[in-house]
Amino acid sequence: MGSKGNDRRIDYVEFNVADIAAAKAFYGGAFGWTFTDYGPEYCEFQDGRLTGGFTTMGPVRTGGPLIIIYADRLEDTLARVEKAGGRILQPIFSFPGGRRFHFADPDGYELAVWSAQ
Repeated sequence: MGSKGNDRRIDYVEFNVADIAAAKAFYGGAFGWTFTDYGPEYCEFQDGRLTGGFTTMGPVRTGGPLIIIYADRLEDTLARVEKAGGRILQPIFSFPGGRRFHFADPDGYELAVWSAQ
């Protein structure tokens, strides 16, 4: 019998970015993420639950899987995203299970934020 744990679960998310400092400023400002630098080309982020990385070692790629972030207060989070330099792609809308909005970060990655409320 296989062990339960992290098998087949999202473990890490990595973004190729143009500027690590700008990515840190955006995600730190909008979501309060913390960071650990591993040299000039790599930075790990922690959101309190998931870790991932920002790297300048590859080309910036837009698209890919949609990463969705949870927020208790959706309107407050939308305002924080805009203040940090994000561009709203889809304003808040309802869907079965809650509400969400989509935004582009400064490098053009599309992400979403949802809330059950």
